[in-house]
Amino acid sequence: MADTPRMAATPENIVVIMTDQQRADISAREGFDLDTTPFLDEMATGGTWFDRAYTSTPVCAPARESFLTGRFPNATGVWANQTADKARIDADLFDVMTAAGFETAMIGKSHSHLTADRVDHRSPLPQRSGHEANRTDEERAFDRWQSEELDNGPALEPTPFPIECQHAYRAISAAREWLRSLQDDRFFLWLSFLEPHNPYQVPEPYFSTFPPDELPPVRAGPDALSEKGFDWEWTRHVCEERIRDTHPRADWDEQPPRMRANYFGMLRMIDDQVRRFIDLLEEEGRQEETLIVFLSDHGDFAGEYGLMRKGPGLPEALTRIPLQFSGPGIASHSGPHPAHVSIVDLLPTLCDLVGAPIPDGVQGRSLQPVLAEADHAGIEFDSVYAEHGIGGVPFTEDNDPTIENNHSEGYGHPYDELNSYSQSGRRCMVRSGDWKLVFDSEGEGRLYNVQSDPAELNDRYEDPECIDIRQQLLKETLRRRLETQDPLPCSPAFVTKSSQSDDRTRDGDP
Repeated sequence: MADTPRMAATPENIVVIMTDQQRADISAREGFDLDTTPFLDEMATGGTWFDRAYTSTPVCAPARESFLTGRFPNATGVWANQTADKARIDADLFDVMTAAGFETAMIGKSHSHLTADRVDHRSPLPQRSGHEANRTDEERAFDRWQSEELDNGPALEPTPFPIECQHAYRAISAAREWLRSLQDDRFFLWLSFLEPHNPYQVPEPYFSTFPPDELPPVRAGPDALSEKGFDWEWTRHVCEERIRDTHPRADWDEQPPRMRANYFGMLRMIDDQVRRFIDLLEEEGRQEETLIVFLSDHGDFAGEYGLMRKGPGLPEALTRIPLQFSGPGIASHSGPHPAHVSIVDLLPTLCDLVGAPIPDGVQGRSLQPVLAEADHAGIEFDSVYAEHGIGGVPFTEDNDPTIENNHSEGYGHPYDELNSYSQSGRRCMVRSGDWKLVFDSEGEGRLYNVQSDPAELNDRYEDPECIDIRQQLLKETLRRRLETQDPLPCSPAFVTKSSQSDDRTRDGDP
């Protein structure tokens, strides 16, 4: 077995900064025409960042369970936002860090099984509301405004509350208070922002930073929905009905550009708050010894196909996520690292970095060799896998598609995009190199070259010229599907740890 690269330094502290619903390619370092995240781009190019990083599934709670457990939804059993507390796990990331001697904290949005008794310090900011014990009157008013007036619809004017009311700002303020309470303790912090999740709202100057009439064009408009399928078309219908309901007197044609402009403004606001946090670490003299990981749980359509938010399918806009590492021992890699990596890889990676055992049942792969040596890319990083859907028979236009029958995931809102039409059935995807295969529970496959066809409109599944790549990815899909079956409960003696690098071939030989 070849020697595996090891990092030259071990971080004293670890901070994982997670956003909610941040699309990976909307940044200047990825070639986007607007400079939405200048500070994060600077951090990324000074460390290691990935442009082939994927969520496990493009839904909040299931993806966060994968982050915390290193397991896919197929193993955790969490496919929907309402079932996070039912997750099947042996131990999670906070169990690992506590056992390794770290002071732990969760600040911001959790949306997971994580309860107060599993964390040394917890300062939650749930969706649409803050922490009841310490909100100011102005923060309470802001939360009511989001919940009652916007109701997940877009703000057509600048947010009538100062930046200090935004959840990202409040999360940084809570982190500042907690960090200053520590002495010389090693700490692990999950700092989780609600933004840029809907409702799309932002105060000045961010509201005016990216004017709607100056935005880059989308790769595909609403006319592409018929090619994508009924569940995509239905999601567009739900989106239109929602906006007409929340803004009945507004011009519909003005809504999508304004939502996109707000979304981009929220990204710049987040970028400034990350800078504010790094300034805090510098003030406390902890930056040089702290590993910073930045990622999102999943993406957002952000205008593609005439859609916002999330919902159907496994497109790049929803599945590919930003992921970057900076800090002690991290190799500098100004361009994107070519490895195909996943949100499930975070737990085994952090276990490796702190010398902790990887819990039983973890399905991710440690990125420690990649982070230690800029040119390292083992065969285990040749592809990446993701899943989607709550199961059952896929709903179609034959299943009485009306708003009244648009059963959401339990929010009590008929306009939610996570509903019985967009989430029914199961599908999975494999990305390898420039190619991506999506296969569903009805036996239908789609094959795209995401380099030449980033909007995934040219299905090559039946193309005779693509038979070899289709067979290769079908084989990889089956291998991944079997690999993600839940190995728990099992005897630890038979568990192969994700951190053990091997030289196996694609045929699975040891």
